Parts: sequence; C-alpha cells; structure tokens
Amino acid sequence: MAAEKRTAYSNKEMLAWTAHFSDIMNTSAEKIKLVNICGKEKNVVPTIETHKRVMIFADSTHENLFYELWEKGLGEYDVWFAEGLIPNENVKQGKIMDFATRKLSNPSVIFIVNENTRESYRIGMKNEFFSKGTVKYVGNEIRAVIMSILGVDTHDTIAIVSGETIVIESAIIASEGQIIAVEPNAQDLKTMEENINKFGIHNVTIIPDLSDESLEQIPVPRLSFIVATKYLEKDIERLLKKNPKMQFVIYTLELDVLSGIKQIFEKFNIQDMEVTQITISKTDKNSVFVTQPSPWLITGEIK
Repeated sequence: MAAEKRTAYSNKEMLAWTAHFSDIMNTSAEKIKLVNICGKEKNVVPTIETHKRVMIFADSTHENLFYELWEKGLGEYDVWFAEGLIPNENVKQGKIMDFATRKLSNPSVIFIVNENTRESYRIGMKNEFFSKGTVKYVGNEIRAVIMSILGVDTHDTIAIVSGETIVIESAIIASEGQIIAVEPNAQDLKTMEENINKFGIHNVTIIPDLSDESLEQIPVPRLSFIVATKYLEKDIERLLKKNPKMQFVIYTLELDVLSGIKQIFEKFNIQDMEVTQITISKTDKNSVFVTQPSPWLITGEIK
C-alpha cells in the first residue's frame, strides 16, 4: 500500500515560508498573521478583513478557496501564491480575482495583502452589515457594550441563546474557539445561517434547544449569554448541568423578568449579581433625540 500523502505543514516548514515571504515583501515576520487551514475549518475571511498581511497554508481540502474569497468581495486584494512544502521561487502574483477559477490540489501558500485594512476587532458592527430577516437586531452601540461585558477571548467557548448578532461578533473574536448558537425559531435560524455564510464564519455550532441530546453534542462553554424568555430558569438549570461553574450574562427588556432573576440566581447559588441598564439616544433626520429600547444586562457566576 502506498504511503499516505502528507499535506499538513510542519512548524518548521511554516516558519521557513514565513521567512521566505518576509524577504520577498521586505517586511518583518511579526507583521504577518499565519493561518493553517489544512484539513481544518477556520475563519479565513474575518482574519483577512482585520489583518493587513495574512499567510494561509492550505491544501486540497479547500480546493475552492480562491473562489470563496472572491465571492466574499475580496477580489481586489493583492495575493502571492506558491505550491509546495518547501520554499521555492515559483511564486505567482496578482489579485484574488485572477485566481478565482484556480483549484487547490497541492499544499499551497497564499499570502494576501491589503494595506488599507484596519487591524482591529469589529465590535458593535452596524446593523446594515447583517442579513435582513425576521430578527430585530439590537442597536450596534448596545451590542458593543454587551461584547465588552462578555469579554470574549481568542480561544473561548460560549453558549449564546437567541442572540444572533452576538453570535457573529463573538465568533469573529473567538477565532480559535467555539460559539454555540441556541436558536429554536426556524425563521431566526435561517437568518443566522445567512449571516454565518455572509461573514465566512466556521466556528459556530447551531443547536435547536438546550435538551440533554443537544447539550451532549457541544463542548463545555465558559459563559452563556441568554436573551431571557419565560424559560430562563430552565435554561440556566440545563446549562449548569453542562458546566457547574458557568458564568452568565442575561439580556432582557422586561421589568417582570428582571425582578425574578435575583430569586433564580439565589436558587442556583449564582453569585456576584450585577445589573446594568443601557440607554442610548440618537438624533433622527429632524435632529430630534430618539431613545432606543433600554435593556438590562444581568451578570453572575458560580464560584
């Protein structure tokens, strides 16, 4: 039997290619973001959109990568392309659109440059960036505060119950982690799937509910963000079965829900309860201040 063909790049080979392209581009290796997607699914598009220089190591498991990048609107980005595990001089240069029909059949290195990229997290993205659908999105300023409270890091695992835009922003930040999206509404689920595809996200797992069967399929979340409903107490109980040390952020616009959360937290020994209300007023086309809905955010954790 023939030996299996190796397609994944070793650390030594990736470092060699990084040095090779640093010399070609006359730039420091520390300014290059490395992404290895050989046999893996990673958030390539968000990475490119938030880094000026990205080096992608890919293989035939992503044979249509160029087409996918072009389809996502990155066709004008400059690209350098080479095949092989070992650095060589056979490097082709052009725009991503020039390679859109090229399929990857061998281990390949793709170096993408866009000097106009802002190297920053996109916290509080404007609602017009998201797909239109049945979901009524929270204002982007409020979402920015929510993301600040969540404190997502690169390797985080977070469960988000009925928080469609929070799923997208969290998934972009937790590029090496996993976002668990709980969405029982079929129409809202469709909108979420459209946004996941639109932003090129690959680290979101969607489950329909918090049943034992669904929770068995997911990794253990550090934190849960819940848009509160009448099932809040049951949702918390089920999530605590998955992680007895769970941290919680609860979102609600309803005063009666807010008034009942303290009792729920006490029942499950969730400590350090803190309540924040966010009020945002913006001028309309007539220069009149209009106040947006003012949600409460309730946090707590089990120590």
